Amino acid sequence: MADVLIAGCGDLGQRLANRVAGVHRVIGVRRQWREVPDTLVPHTCDLTDARAVASLPRQIDALIFTPTPGARGVAAYQAIYQTALTHIIEHYANHAPLLLMVSSTSVYGQHRGEWVDEDSVTEPRQPTSQCIVQGELLWAAQPQALRVRLSGIYGPGRSYLLNKARQAPLIAKDPPYYSNRIHQDDAVSALLLLLNKAFDHQPLAPLYLVTDDDPAPLWDVVSWLAAQQGCPPPQAESRSPGAEQNKRCRNARIKALGLTLAYPDYRHGYQNFGEWR
Repeated sequence: MADVLIAGCGDLGQRLANRVAGVHRVIGVRRQWREVPDTLVPHTCDLTDARAVASLPRQIDALIFTPTPGARGVAAYQAIYQTALTHIIEHYANHAPLLLMVSSTSVYGQHRGEWVDEDSVTEPRQPTSQCIVQGELLWAAQPQALRVRLSGIYGPGRSYLLNKARQAPLIAKDPPYYSNRIHQDDAVSALLLLLNKAFDHQPLAPLYLVTDDDPAPLWDVVSWLAAQQGCPPPQAESRSPGAEQNKRCRNARIKALGLTLAYPDYRHGYQNFGEWR
């Protein structure tokens, strides 16, 4: 049984803890706990406070960094991806546990519908995404460091698009704006797969992009969701031929490692939408 510490143990971290519990001991770290799952040992800690981070147990086998910035601004992202991340790296510098960082596909700045993968350039235009890139660079310089870039997470409790589809919104149609997503259950499965492979000492790449099989146009997704809910269809947004189209993310590397997606596209993922109202 290994000791796994999940730093920034929010919804995704707790879902992972549910899957890991019974096989490994899980220590969940977050700033505040309202309810403590019985699948983990709670540790209250502000990761932006160096003295607080110094209280974290050092004798662990793996550290999974699943941060959630407290706000959308640059300062909140710097606090997580620079300050907190640096404190964690320094705290475990001489102990070399397995390090697994959850990052985001927002690090890609491509916006003409290009396909991107782990080898694609990361030059985002958004300052918050630039903070994530800087954090990735710090993380990647450490021994036994893995990074996972997740596309937009959805699933029960994450109903933004469902709500949007009910409002007959303006949506890009021509040219299309592509959306990339991953169901929260599949995101957890990917993290668990990497953790198990690492513990089994199997060869791993330093970076994996985790998304579903279908980077579909947002128009298609919202139109389908509206129809499933008996709502009016979206309205086509007037766009210039050179309007932004986002990027399309590939998942070949993580699937080659053995990940089987329970929800390979948005139709499979949203098929139980009635439970999410």
